[in-house]
Amino acid sequence: MGQAVRRPTRRSRAAVLAVVAAVALGAAGCDADGGSPAPSGTAGPSPKPTPVWDTSPRSVAAVGDSITRGFDACAVLTDCPEVSWATGGSEEVDSLAVRLLGRAGAAERSWNYAVTGARMADLPEQMARAVRRSPELVAVMAGANDACRETTSAMTPVDDFRADFQEAMRTLREALPKAQVYVASVPDLKRLWSQGRTNPLGKQVWKLGICPSMLGDADALDAAATLRRETVQNRVEDYNEVLGEVCAQDRRCRFDGGAVYEYRFGTDELSRWDWFHPSVEGQAELAGIAYRTVTAKQP
Repeated sequence: MGQAVRRPTRRSRAAVLAVVAAVALGAAGCDADGGSPAPSGTAGPSPKPTPVWDTSPRSVAAVGDSITRGFDACAVLTDCPEVSWATGGSEEVDSLAVRLLGRAGAAERSWNYAVTGARMADLPEQMARAVRRSPELVAVMAGANDACRETTSAMTPVDDFRADFQEAMRTLREALPKAQVYVASVPDLKRLWSQGRTNPLGKQVWKLGICPSMLGDADALDAAATLRRETVQNRVEDYNEVLGEVCAQDRRCRFDGGAVYEYRFGTDELSRWDWFHPSVEGQAELAGIAYRTVTAKQP
């Protein structure tokens, strides 16, 4: 008969497993070329991800309405883009473009496509003009004229306002996927009424057709007038909610969080011709709000 085969003992099986494990660990420690195991604790630091938001864009385009055109800041019923909060070159304002690019840079690499009287429905066309310049930052302030209508029933419906803003953003993204967007909230129109109604000249200018839904019958305090103004105010708040929501869906969009809406414009910061649009001082305040939003570090 042949020699009996010895069955491995529990101790010998454990020894074999230990050897196999050691070989496996050794192989895992080798580099791709079969060299020596990589020394522990010598891995380099992980590269920091590139921030999505650039706090130093090199060009600025502005779209929007009369506020961005500096309307009534320099003369009655007249645009004055030189003092625009977004792109103006005035030393009294230090516009967003000047603060970001310097005065010479702003003169060469900032453009204002806002139009007095524009509503949100006009923004896609303005945006289409702006993208031809390939700006790195687009500044948006629109919505006041959607609330400032002949009557409250003529105000832009909230769903239409949203659709128009989304279309403007699509127009931008199709052309410039990496361009950044700063969105200002719609100002508190009721506060502007409460400040300006103390000035007789301002109220006379209001009668020429400036924001009749809010400013019409400026001295009326009856229930109907109060309800009318509250209706306008509620619609402005709805617009601001839309601006924030649509902007939040875009990684390269920053909403001011309601900073313009919450800013308490005083009489010095309102036009001395209509006591409703921002004065030069008011434009400077808007520029400061925009600059702080654009240059804030990412959370």
